[in-house]
Amino acid sequence: MSRFLTAVIPGAMALLLLAGCPPKYPKCDKDEHCKEGEFCVNGQCQQCREDKDCGPGKICKSGRCEEACRTNDDCPDGQVCQDAKCVPCQSDAECGQGGRCRNGKCLRPGQCATDADCPENHECQNGACVAPPTPAAAGPCTPKTVYFDFNEHVLTTEATRTLQENADCIKKVEGRQLRLEGHCDPRGTEEYNMALGDRRARSVQRYLSRLGVAGKRLRVVSKGKLEATGSSEGGWAQDRKVNFIWE
Repeated sequence: MSRFLTAVIPGAMALLLLAGCPPKYPKCDKDEHCKEGEFCVNGQCQQCREDKDCGPGKICKSGRCEEACRTNDDCPDGQVCQDAKCVPCQSDAECGQGGRCRNGKCLRPGQCATDADCPENHECQNGACVAPPTPAAAGPCTPKTVYFDFNEHVLTTEATRTLQENADCIKKVEGRQLRLEGHCDPRGTEEYNMALGDRRARSVQRYLSRLGVAGKRLRVVSKGKLEATGSSEGGWAQDRKVNFIWE
């Protein structure tokens, strides 16, 4: 019996000692294994587990307390800094001098969501206020408008026939740039329709380039649903288009 106890007791003591030894810092099994003010997160000692661990003006990022923001410039485009956190805007006053709050996003001077956000005699093109080009005399021919199916930017068979005629027309007018304006019907969000209008105009640009029209002569602009006028399917079908404007 004495021999048995002599063999067993040291092993049992060793197990008890191992069980009582905490992991080597910064590894941990619980908060008590970390330094004062730290937390055990996924087996590692960290400064914080959540934002409330960091105090006012800071947030918890990857286990470290960091300042969320000091000014609007520290925030993602369009958001504002409130109580050291980046949040959507609620009013024009939050967007700084000359800024405007539209749908929770700050627009800086010169940026726009619609033509109404721009100065007089300017228009909203791809999110920026620009002065429309000085009207130029019409060329020897006028490219025809191309129409699209609902929610589509792929060219229809009829559209490709129209573009073949347009390509012949455009080639006759040397040294003139052409603006391709992508339009949508009024359904859907402004953001979605701006992107769809851009895709429609670029589909036309690519096809005309394949037909031999120099790409540098074709300027793409999306109007989204800004100029949509339809209120039923017949009118909506006329809104889904790309217009051609000589510059």
